[in-house]
Amino acid sequence: MLKPMLPTLVFDPPTQGKWLYEIKYDGFRGILEWKENECFIWSRNGKNLLPQFPELEEYLKALQEQFHPWLPLKMDGELVILENDYKANFSQIQIRGRLKAKSKIKEAALQRSCRFLVFDLLEVAGQSNTKIPYVSRKEQLFSMLKQLDLPLSPTCGTEKLIQFIPNAEDFHLVTKKMYDYNSEGIVAKQDAGTWEEGKRSRQWVKIKNWKTLSCFITGYDEENQYFYIAVYKDEQRIMPLGGFVNGLDTETKDALRKIVINNSHSKKGSIFRMEPAICIDLYYLEWKGEQLREPFFNQLRLDLTPDQCSFNYFLIKDAAFPQEIDISHPEKQLWAGHNVTKVDYLRYLRKIAPYLLPFLENRLLTVIRAPHGEFGDYFYQKNKPDSAPDFVKSIPYDDNHMIVCDTLETLIWLGNQLAIEYHIPFQTVDDDYVSEIVIDLDPPSQEHFQMAVEAAAIIKKILDSFSLTGFVKFSGNKGMQVYIPLPDSRYTWEETRIFTEFLAKFLVSYNPALFTIERLKKNRHGRLYVDFIQHAEGKTIIAPYSVRLPSKGLVAAPLYWHEINEQLNPKKFTIAEVNKRIETIGNPFAAFFYTKKQQPFAQVLKTIQNDSFNS
Repeated sequence: MLKPMLPTLVFDPPTQGKWLYEIKYDGFRGILEWKENECFIWSRNGKNLLPQFPELEEYLKALQEQFHPWLPLKMDGELVILENDYKANFSQIQIRGRLKAKSKIKEAALQRSCRFLVFDLLEVAGQSNTKIPYVSRKEQLFSMLKQLDLPLSPTCGTEKLIQFIPNAEDFHLVTKKMYDYNSEGIVAKQDAGTWEEGKRSRQWVKIKNWKTLSCFITGYDEENQYFYIAVYKDEQRIMPLGGFVNGLDTETKDALRKIVINNSHSKKGSIFRMEPAICIDLYYLEWKGEQLREPFFNQLRLDLTPDQCSFNYFLIKDAAFPQEIDISHPEKQLWAGHNVTKVDYLRYLRKIAPYLLPFLENRLLTVIRAPHGEFGDYFYQKNKPDSAPDFVKSIPYDDNHMIVCDTLETLIWLGNQLAIEYHIPFQTVDDDYVSEIVIDLDPPSQEHFQMAVEAAAIIKKILDSFSLTGFVKFSGNKGMQVYIPLPDSRYTWEETRIFTEFLAKFLVSYNPALFTIERLKKNRHGRLYVDFIQHAEGKTIIAPYSVRLPSKGLVAAPLYWHEINEQLNPKKFTIAEVNKRIETIGNPFAAFFYTKKQQPFAQVLKTIQNDSFNS
């Protein structure tokens, strides 16, 4: 059993020698040892992790025959729960790791699969690779996984649980990915370096995606030597942010300890408390609402006063908005019902950018801007304003220069302009063909939402009968929308209309008292409108994860099919709730773009057009 090679923490990228860079994924480090008849994933302390992750154990067993020519085999990697394609969710993997009951472990495995992301090949066909250069090991690993048709970059969109972590020579390119996706950091590796068992080597260095917090010290614990920190939530209230101990040199630590003790106003147990006075900057990785993750002392801030260490400023810095955007009026209230401020909304956009941007990319965008949230007028905007910065891309269309939101910078700039709703067409700017079919299920009101639930459940059965994969989302208002992704550059509007019309008319014939295709509201008589007319060239639909303005800030939230039942409550899909869903259950649309290539839509069209089927 090999002990893993470990990287050395640095704060700046290496400048000497030739280096290659990988995104650092935060999970459980493991070495996969795969023998002829058994396999293990060994943790850093020598524990086999596979019993804790049965979905991975079953997957490896299923691949035993395909991997046979390379066995016995050892691969170095990270066991993770992916939050997006460039970020692992460390808190969720910790929860998985602490489960004891086999029933709970099995249940968690079914709900959200873990992946083993491999970055090094230590042994193949019984021959050690540890003495050959890193770049050669990496090439050999890439070639092997490519032959096995396994993902050549981490992805949430497939059920293939062994995935390759690629590298790149361009540090700035990898850094941009790290910032955009809030990855944990980067690992730089010398291209000629060997694999050194059990050593913390400078052939590998890690550069963490630190965020910076300006705060003040509120106390010191004699027992564990932690300093406690906080910011001002408003002029009177203090917001605690936990404590820190790492990063202090002996001299600074002793000085701070004496200042806190000598100026304390009270002591409870081993903890001295003092009024806000000493301002500092800390590095940290994440803030989950209670405790900073990996807080690390950066510097004293003698130029700051405690009143300058505000919670709003912390929220802006914590979100890691693009430097190009100067956030204005973060305290402005947008919706009263859920007490959502502008900074809350922008932090939401920052969080869901990896899931929203793929749907906005390369599509003409129409937004609804509401400069005063729900408290004032709103308007549609298609044109790129003259005041827009250069990084905002636009494309001439009719009489407009329409915005195309391809980047995080553009998304946050639009959000800062209080663009609330994001509406997109069903095709990309460079393709005359249909990218996806969307069926809009529109009940008379939100109180009749269960009508949409029933319609979606029927559509799911139809899709299953055709072996089509569909996705479903709450509209963000009162209904639901069912998506069928299609292969790129293949199907025309006329062809997709055959399917949408068939689906709509099937629902109406199935239950004419419940469903209708009547466009005039006065003629619907309380029935759900199955809108297939909206799916047409030049029309638009609300993008997945867009917030909706009239619904008091509810989100057009993607759903899992198993959620489509009588308990589904549309009023719960607030910004805060959707943030929690991403954290705990992941993205229901994760496989959307992967699925496009797999859909047997041509056969479905033939079936629908067959006279015997329609008779």
